Amino acid sequence: MAQRKKGAEEFRSHKWFGVKDLRSFGHRSRTLQMGYSREDFAGKPVIGIINTWSDINPCHAHFRTRAEEVKRGVWQAGGFPLEMPAITLAEPFQKPSTMMYRNMLVMETEELLRSYPVDGCVLMGGCDKTTPALIMGALSMNIPMIYMPAGPMLRGNWHGEHLGSGTDSWKYWAELRAGNITERDWQEVEEGIARSYGHCMVMGTASTMTSISETLGLTLPGAASIPAADANHPRMATASGKRIVEMVWEDWKPSDFLTAQSFDNAIIATHALSGSTNALIHLLAMAGRAGINLKLDRFDELAQRVPVLANIRPAGDKYLMEDFYYAGGLRAMLANLKDLLNLNCKTVSGKTLGENIEGCKVYNDDVIRPRSNPVSQTGGLAVLRGNLAPDGAVIKPLAAEARLLKHTGRAVVFKNYNDMAARIDDEKLDIDENCVIVLQNGGPLGAPGMPEWGQLPIPKKLLAKGVRDMVRISDSRMSGTSYGCCVLHVAPESFVGGPLAFVRDGDLIELDVAARKIELKVSDAELAKRRAAWKQAPPHYTRGFGALYEQRVTQANLGCDFDFLHRDDAAPTPDPEIH
Repeated sequence: MAQRKKGAEEFRSHKWFGVKDLRSFGHRSRTLQMGYSREDFAGKPVIGIINTWSDINPCHAHFRTRAEEVKRGVWQAGGFPLEMPAITLAEPFQKPSTMMYRNMLVMETEELLRSYPVDGCVLMGGCDKTTPALIMGALSMNIPMIYMPAGPMLRGNWHGEHLGSGTDSWKYWAELRAGNITERDWQEVEEGIARSYGHCMVMGTASTMTSISETLGLTLPGAASIPAADANHPRMATASGKRIVEMVWEDWKPSDFLTAQSFDNAIIATHALSGSTNALIHLLAMAGRAGINLKLDRFDELAQRVPVLANIRPAGDKYLMEDFYYAGGLRAMLANLKDLLNLNCKTVSGKTLGENIEGCKVYNDDVIRPRSNPVSQTGGLAVLRGNLAPDGAVIKPLAAEARLLKHTGRAVVFKNYNDMAARIDDEKLDIDENCVIVLQNGGPLGAPGMPEWGQLPIPKKLLAKGVRDMVRISDSRMSGTSYGCCVLHVAPESFVGGPLAFVRDGDLIELDVAARKIELKVSDAELAKRRAAWKQAPPHYTRGFGALYEQRVTQANLGCDFDFLHRDDAAPTPDPEIH
């Protein structure tokens, strides 16, 4: 039984159901209209289940069933569950990008929870941006919450070879373009790469963000690693439903346990996983919603002392999330990092992170490496600065060919994605393997929506020569399933007059990852001349959500949140009056 700090008359829902007036009469009678009895909801914690299921989102195809399993736990614990559908962010389908609509789901989550009689919530997500979006909205609302991750899909398979989501798509697409596999081979890869519901099973954005949510203490212990199709997954969903009812009675809110140290733990986990570069943007935004002033440089400070232990593709050599789960999962990896973590940070379980990982063991030390044999001695992400990225850029060193991590090359510039698509395979393009491919106007405003274009294609004529990696620079993002020597999130972006806008064909660009430097070898005087001649393009949208997005979104180094939602001096939005 939960240690009760609240009485039922103190619940938010009491203002809807418990007051003796005409308006509450209407709320009760309409609830009875749905077939519930008074005993179902009177004096009970009302639990909102925010469900991002949709026919268009394969990662969440099991969420109709999981919602019922969450409800089962809520009923068993004496709560009243209300399933509330929210917009889904289906990474493979939504255009121009799910990143553009992340903030829409953020706002929808916060307003659903505020405008309805909800005392606590279970957030159902998993596909890339759904995790930070749901959590950001709930953090701003600051009621008891648990995140229920979708879980990774099963391993892909082609001719007995394990396939990884996205990672092997890029790999075999390059081989097809190079003429090394047939159209039939490509079709077989297409049919075998995604074999069950659940999110991508490499260490892409989805697996990174669900692991971050657990490390922050926002899921039940062990929840993030369970494959979606494993029988432990529905049991976890039911346990989440039970626990959230207890949390409402305990009045255990995110503001009661999330601290700067919690976010340090999340960054440490991200580095040890060699997680997605997208994690930087999302963690900056999430921290802002929690009232924590997280800076981009903190990621690099912690990277210097955190080894990469998860041997999971694309940074690892062969393993996938299913293997990670069997090897002990996230908790086992964190147990190997105890001396680096803030173990006293509290979690939704009511226990500390240290208590949650106590006794967890590694069962395959090639999947989860020991500290004596890491995948890398330092963290999986690096923050770069220089005159090309005054506000920062990011690279995933382990995903790149090592020879390119210190490189100077001649820029080949594309003004936008369509320019690149039209010319990249042109035999007349003046490019060789030592060049630096530059894409402009791929950022939050320029694209718009900062799509995952950052793994820029290598020209077909170079693929045919055996080239598989080059230095590539953009203000776009890159799928966490991708790989290559890709400098991403260049800030400020080119569309707003960041230095990336002034790069021209033939300019020399220096990349030095060890020195954390990205430098355009052009004089300040020449850059000033180019800046003076530059004219900003008009906005993409004049109405609707697109116009709101363009007016209020921040740059990548600030998390791409809306400025009016991520503000240090903003007072909490009050609950609505009930009239």
